[in-house]
Amino acid sequence: MQERPHPAERFITHIHTHKEMKESKKKVVLAFSGGLDTSFAAKYLSEDLGYEVHTAIANTGGFTPGDLERIEQRAYALGAASHASLDITEDYYNRSIRYMIAGNVLRNGTYPISVSSERIFQAIAIIEYAKKIGADAVAHGSTGAGNDQVRFDLTFQILAPEIEIITPTRDMTLTREYEIDYLKKHGVDADYKKMEYSINKGLWGTSIGGKETLHSEQTLPDSAYPSQVTASGEETLRITFHKGEVTAVNGKTYENRIDAIRAVEEAGAKFGIGRDMHIGDTIIGIKGRVGFEAAAPVLIIAAHKMLEKHTLTKWQQYWKDQIGTWYGMFLHESQYLEPVMRDMEKFLESSQENVSGTVEITLRPLGYTLVGVDSPFDLMKTDFGEYGEVNKAWSADDVKGFTKILGNQMKIFHNVQKRNGK
Repeated sequence: MQERPHPAERFITHIHTHKEMKESKKKVVLAFSGGLDTSFAAKYLSEDLGYEVHTAIANTGGFTPGDLERIEQRAYALGAASHASLDITEDYYNRSIRYMIAGNVLRNGTYPISVSSERIFQAIAIIEYAKKIGADAVAHGSTGAGNDQVRFDLTFQILAPEIEIITPTRDMTLTREYEIDYLKKHGVDADYKKMEYSINKGLWGTSIGGKETLHSEQTLPDSAYPSQVTASGEETLRITFHKGEVTAVNGKTYENRIDAIRAVEEAGAKFGIGRDMHIGDTIIGIKGRVGFEAAAPVLIIAAHKMLEKHTLTKWQQYWKDQIGTWYGMFLHESQYLEPVMRDMEKFLESSQENVSGTVEITLRPLGYTLVGVDSPFDLMKTDFGEYGEVNKAWSADDVKGFTKILGNQMKIFHNVQKRNGK
């Protein structure tokens, strides 16, 4: 029986095909973050495949101007013909984050799908940019064992089926060690120690992957988290919502919702709030683990959910829980472009009409306590009665009659059971 070639060898056949076209210099847009996988891809696409590489970073709010400048310098040092910084933070908030807040989206009750949600919008921005500059191909650095490959590929295929997708890290089944060795051999200077951890930072949280996340019995060391605990004692945080969106933090009003989110992040990050490990089912069917820190998402969702308990009816809350879970699952599994998502967004938006008020939270190192709510729409503040204390809108006889009718169906069931000797 003939021995099958290694995936990398099969890919080399494909490489030669591209090398034959080297003179034409096909144009590829690489989704570039400056991390290990995309650094390898930038060098490999130009050096080995002969592409004219145009790098682009789709910023979802996780990069400072200094970060973006360093990423641009890195792109050019790796041989990029051009580099673009695409700021999609506003778009990401308006098309995703505000609905995730409305839906109290936490995957498996833990993870605010930080990277999961932003990847779709990064993919949309990258493919639109590729079309704009007339690229022949688009590339990303995803591996074959994660979710991001599906998120990028699916979005690219739907929005630009005519553009080729190139994924060397995935197609060659490369390890991080191989990529580091490749870059070193090509004289690329980098902080390779730092590259031991894969860190993805955005407005809605930061994910951290490393050797510890590959083992069920291990967790990330404190040093792996970008934000360190610098505060002690306790501090009060007040988050004000208007129709489900954060409009003020500690009494300061923000016209821009993104600035409000950053203010919450600043308040919570210094306490190390929002650190956790997410364990869940991937799109491709295997279990996966990733560490994350997301002070703003965790605090905002906790506060928002508490405010909803005071301002929504029980059936609004029930159906919101169902819709929020489905919305988060579809977003995580790259189904953002499915039309049903727009239907769910309309429901979520409608449900926020009375979700206005201020929530007080006590912050402490690595934890917090929800204190209380002040809202003009608080359904506890009524003339009907106070739970466990005084009834004002009904009499004792009303309750006796209500209870009797309420129990009719159960009484009938148990009577029939008894009649049949059960």
